Amino acid sequence: MLLLAYRLVETELAQVTEHLRGLGRSESTALQQVLALVLENRGKLLRPTLCLASGLFNHYSTSLLVPMAAGVELLHTATLVHDDTIDGAQVRRGRPTVSSAWGDHTAVMVGDYMLACAAKLVASTRNLRVIDCFAETLRVLCEGEIGQELGAYQLGTSREDYLQRIAHKTAHLFANATECGAILSDAPEPAIQALRKYGLLLGAAFQVVDDILDFTATPEQLGKPVGSDLEQGTLTLPTILFLELGGSESLVRRAWAQPVSRECVNEAVVAIRDSRAVAASLDEARQLATQARQCLDCLPAVPARQALEELVDYVVQRPN
Repeated sequence: MLLLAYRLVETELAQVTEHLRGLGRSESTALQQVLALVLENRGKLLRPTLCLASGLFNHYSTSLLVPMAAGVELLHTATLVHDDTIDGAQVRRGRPTVSSAWGDHTAVMVGDYMLACAAKLVASTRNLRVIDCFAETLRVLCEGEIGQELGAYQLGTSREDYLQRIAHKTAHLFANATECGAILSDAPEPAIQALRKYGLLLGAAFQVVDDILDFTATPEQLGKPVGSDLEQGTLTLPTILFLELGGSESLVRRAWAQPVSRECVNEAVVAIRDSRAVAASLDEARQLATQARQCLDCLPAVPARQALEELVDYVVQRPN
């Protein structure tokens, strides 16, 4: 069944999709081919949905919210292209990545191109606060990516380090979506701040679940190999808690061996998956989700609030 949030903004999401398709109609045939691979391989459109739904509480302006939502999705997509390039990933959602199909140089430039297009869409709102919010989000995302790269393959990564990293890499983009949706609908300041905090907490919960699925889902569900983060030297919450609970450090180190051994990675994945770390990580995600739901208490009891509450449940329970 289609979630309420998607039903409430279904028409506007179609317009967001059209914006993305329009981006792919470049004068360059070669660029069209690359963008087609990226933009037709879309995921759940969760971030633009959050942006649009957050605008439903006040003065809903599709002329402002649709380009903002499209800009949020383009920023997210651009970060995936860059992430895949850095990680040397071969597939994303079951299809070749830009870097594997066209090379790293092309992938970096295509990611940059999408960032520029995203910025142009956001600038078209002519709202200086939203433009500043978008720029700050981009800065924080880059800071998070740099921190992850510099902190790779370090067994001393703490739970606090992890939560800060996912706040930078994931949660701030969710918060950008909800905060800017509220701003562009002329919401009162308390509502803007409530929706921003909701986005931060929901984004953190989303990432924790994402990191759990990297151990518990199948490659078909993930659209990529299991244990990809572990293989890249990124310690996520399940691995951190596995080590805190007395799990084998040598098992994790073997998963990092070069050249990469899928057997060693899979061995570590199974050990972490079968430990108490997964349940403990899910508890953390549920706590974050509960806090996100509580942020909505100050908002009017309208369908938009019900939709955002429903998304909290979806984020924690989703299979992929």
